[in-house]
Amino acid sequence: MLRKPSALLAASALLLLGTATQATADTSPPAAPSAACTYTPAVPADNFKGIPVFDPVKAAKPYSATLRTGQGTITFRALTDKAPCTTYSFKFLAQRDYFDRSHCHRLTTARIYVLQCGDPTGTGSGGPGYSFPDENLTGATYPAGTVAMANAGPNTNGSQFFFVWKDTKLSPAYTPFGKVTAGLDVLQKIAAGGEDDQNGPGDGFPTLPVNIKRVQIKSR
Repeated sequence: MLRKPSALLAASALLLLGTATQATADTSPPAAPSAACTYTPAVPADNFKGIPVFDPVKAAKPYSATLRTGQGTITFRALTDKAPCTTYSFKFLAQRDYFDRSHCHRLTTARIYVLQCGDPTGTGSGGPGYSFPDENLTGATYPAGTVAMANAGPNTNGSQFFFVWKDTKLSPAYTPFGKVTAGLDVLQKIAAGGEDDQNGPGDGFPTLPVNIKRVQIKSR
């Protein structure tokens, strides 16, 4: 579920539209901090902010992230105990203003129900200049309020992520790393506004523009 253009679209569409078990509460075990938390240089490198060096002590600290958008504010709790590599990367980018002044470029309203963000180019093909492995996939489900990584295949995580605005069936292939604690109504308002079907029926650019003004990280 990622990157719209060219050949990557076909691969991502197949991944995104795969079937999965019914969304339920996440019961997967906490992920142990691991040496596998390695960030590998990768292209593209849009709005490059450097490559994080994983610190398990810092990664374990709980935090929440607040996205202030033109449609309203969305806050989620980072699952630092279950997805330390992912949450560490998100915080690294957010604290360096990586997501600021970007926009959410993809909304799906049929079969799957997500709003995809995190690409500073707004094209669906942008990335931070590094990739990192999947995690927290065992038993992964995608109920409304889930925040998860978009990808172009196994272990290709970068900066793009998505919010689930309605319970969605997906294969457990997208790292869940957050839970929305405020602003689900904002996501549902955006979804109700529809999209332009540019990627196919029920899949396109949101009609209501979702401009991310700022992402703030708050330690818990």
